[in-house]
Amino acid sequence: MKKFILCAICALCGLTASAQAKFGHVNTQEIIQSMPEFTAAQTEIQKLAEQYEADLKSMQDELQKKADAFEKEQATLPENIKTRRNQELNDLYQRIQQTYQDNQQAMQKAQQEKMQAITTKVLDAIKTVGQEGNFVYIMEMGAGIPYISTTLSSDVTAQVKAKLGLK
Repeated sequence: MKKFILCAICALCGLTASAQAKFGHVNTQEIIQSMPEFTAAQTEIQKLAEQYEADLKSMQDELQKKADAFEKEQATLPENIKTRRNQELNDLYQRIQQTYQDNQQAMQKAQQEKMQAITTKVLDAIKTVGQEGNFVYIMEMGAGIPYISTTLSSDVTAQVKAKLGLK
């Protein structure tokens, strides 16, 4: 009976030793920044921002030109024309503000759409590495986790980069 219990204990210890939980950690920020898709997205977003900025600048220049002209002519204009031109300037100013807000929203939406595709690709690669490596958990290094033991956890950043075809 003692031999049976001893064998059972040894078998349990062997099973738990061979079934050690594997943990990994990854730096997705490093991975994302090394992706060509990220660089292309950043370039597209920068071009869009420049286009929006040029559009706003042209509207602001138009407002400034009309405001300067109105200021010069103001003393000689009849009251009804002053009121109408003042209203035109206010309308143009409000259009500029609305355009600025619309551009900001469009920029955020474009950035989210582009980053969503990149993030999904990275997460899929992390899942694949996790499944292939039999990891229980892969933690994000930049997720605000106060401490990750690099001796008890494997850095899988290079493996994820390899899955994505990155160097």
